[in-house]
Amino acid sequence: MRVEPSWPNQLLKTSVKFLMTSPEIASLSWGQMKVKGSNTTYKDCKVWPGGSRTWDWRETGTEHSPGVQPADVKEVVEKGVQTLVIGRGMSEALKVPSSTVEYLKKHGIDVRVLQTEQAVKEYNALVAQGVRVGGVFHSTC
Repeated sequence: MRVEPSWPNQLLKTSVKFLMTSPEIASLSWGQMKVKGSNTTYKDCKVWPGGSRTWDWRETGTEHSPGVQPADVKEVVEKGVQTLVIGRGMSEALKVPSSTVEYLKKHGIDVRVLQTEQAVKEYNALVAQGVRVGGVFHSTC
């Protein structure tokens, strides 16, 4: 039995990951978000270079207070983003504790915490500039 070395495959996966671009947020309204390249309508979502998915708060026990936890952003950080935009909701009801901001900075990630409509504008502007940007967005309160 012949075993192939794994490093070329790992190098290829890493290289491909860094070539993917972040998808644009196509639309936002109360309780609904659409991401280009996805047929899903999200209430809350995570986006990163090459993908997006529903942000299910139950996975980490997230609530409006204390808010976005490091566990909520870890998946996006692991996608190799340079900047992470956090949308706190239309009325900014979702909190972002300093522990989450510190976690991101410790990983060398520039973080922007904004009201969701402003966060989407900022995120899309960064996408247009070619920044490896990710986001976590809350589309209601």
